[in-house]
Amino acid sequence: MVVSTAVRLASGRPSGRASLIQFLGKDGWAARRSATVAAPSSTAAPAASVSAPAVATAAAAPPTPPPLTPSTQATFAPEMVTTVPPSLYTDTPASNMRKVISRRLTESKSTVPHFYTSIEIPLDNILQLRKTLQKDFETKVSVNDFVIKASAMALRDVPELNGTYDAKTQSQRTFSQVDISVAVATPTGLITPIVPSTTSLSLTEISSKVKDLATRARDNKLTPEEYQGGTFCISNLGMFGISEFSAVINPPQGAILAVGGGERKIVPGTFSEEDGSTTKPEIRTVMTARLSADRRVVDEATAALFLGSLKEYLNQPKLLML
Repeated sequence: MVVSTAVRLASGRPSGRASLIQFLGKDGWAARRSATVAAPSSTAAPAASVSAPAVATAAAAPPTPPPLTPSTQATFAPEMVTTVPPSLYTDTPASNMRKVISRRLTESKSTVPHFYTSIEIPLDNILQLRKTLQKDFETKVSVNDFVIKASAMALRDVPELNGTYDAKTQSQRTFSQVDISVAVATPTGLITPIVPSTTSLSLTEISSKVKDLATRARDNKLTPEEYQGGTFCISNLGMFGISEFSAVINPPQGAILAVGGGERKIVPGTFSEEDGSTTKPEIRTVMTARLSADRRVVDEATAALFLGSLKEYLNQPKLLML
């Protein structure tokens, strides 16, 4: 007896016809059921004369798939479906600066192994010194100027962070001179003008230099040598009310410091195991600084040394005036 196609496809399956429907699909099963069976031709040999190997070959042959009908043809969803009408949005071509920023930061985030370390730094001593400078000497210095100067001194103490990485030559380059890039927001994008020889500048010199660079950066009047290069970068969003954030490294520099704004917090008291003395809890203004570093340039221990040195200078801001 010749085994039918449906029986052969369903053989060995636990669910019989249900498995066949799942295999062919509902439309395919309906098409197979409604197909007319051709009558045997007069020249065909009788069923009894068919040899056993021929029956086995016919049983092993795969079934002919049913013809595609409009109901069985596959439909594909578009790659992007826009549900917002064009009248409600505007497409603006990216500026040349925005294209450069997109290319460089995408390359940085995808090829540079970032790691992050954070530290909380009290600002009360800095705020008190600022008031003294403004009252007694009529000198206005921002918290950001203190951060720039303290970072330069910390880089002098931990020179491993004052370096770059060359991916082509697979080499690390450490600089003896500290040139800090300061991120400045402009209408066309973010730019990082450089404060050269930062360790040799006083707080007032840093303040005037940053103001001049920021003003000319917003007016698009910087020369290429004033924003190309640098050995370290600082991005401060504290004046925008941001408490903490993570910055993307600007290659080939090895690190960037993200500075948040100061917040009033309750600092727990301390206990000394040597003499048993304790201190009371205090309310202090605390700033969070987060370092994004290239793991190919420095490791976590070196980053911790830098942040510890930065905190020490900011805790004793008078050291920055020597």
